[in-house]
Amino acid sequence: MMVNLEEYVQKYRLFLIAGIILLAVGLIACMGKKEEPVPHPMAKEEDHRGVTVLNYHKIDNTFHSLSVRPEDFEKQMKWLSQHGYHTITPDQLYDFVTNGVELPYNPVMITFDDGYVDNYNNAYPIMKKYGFVGTIFVVTTYLDQYPNYLTWSQARELENNGFSIESHTATHKSMTEASDSQIMEELTKSKEMLREKLDKESNYIAYPTGTYNLHIAQLVKNAGYKAGFTIKYDAVNRNSNVYALERVPIFHTEDTNKDFLERIQFIPLMNKDGWLKK
Repeated sequence: MMVNLEEYVQKYRLFLIAGIILLAVGLIACMGKKEEPVPHPMAKEEDHRGVTVLNYHKIDNTFHSLSVRPEDFEKQMKWLSQHGYHTITPDQLYDFVTNGVELPYNPVMITFDDGYVDNYNNAYPIMKKYGFVGTIFVVTTYLDQYPNYLTWSQARELENNGFSIESHTATHKSMTEASDSQIMEELTKSKEMLREKLDKESNYIAYPTGTYNLHIAQLVKNAGYKAGFTIKYDAVNRNSNVYALERVPIFHTEDTNKDFLERIQFIPLMNKDGWLKK
């Protein structure tokens, strides 16, 4: 059936007029609008990217879940080096979380708990080979007291060569099982020993056995620490609580290096996509 153009226009004239008016307004707005420079906001991947903080204990051949064999540790450090990872310090991580300071490409923080002498004898030479530095959270009363722990002389050498020696309390007492006065003694005595022996102000602590709560975190803050590290299995990002910073533990397993690769590669992705952290 032939459509009468005049009837069609008459029937839909109001719609046509409205469309013409909207088109004209749009053209005028575009012609009068100055082109603004495109801002360069921080990308979400950078703003909320996950920074993996690896958590080791012993680097030796002891048959124990906390003992990573030196040859496995060497393979892991070599892999990090070959894939362009850069080790960072606690200060750098803290500034990233709290002040938005940028980190080097592929940042990773390597930490050790307790202060075993094998960290100096085995881990240190391997890390030095690849230009890496680490952070060792020491139980301060154990140094110079037990043969399987660092000496203060070794701790000083590590500190002088880019490592950070920080607090794991004075006696490794579980904080959730201690009174407030006992906790404060653990925190302050450890700080005092690090100040006396290494002439440094310790600003970071790793909670013994990883146990803590919000009240303990407040006591840590009151004692003058800037941040606390847990064993919560996740990556650190700018939404992290500085008194409950996440770490990724590395254990001796049936396939230690395979497990290492899975953790170093997949945890940051899961963190970025919000699969773990809420």
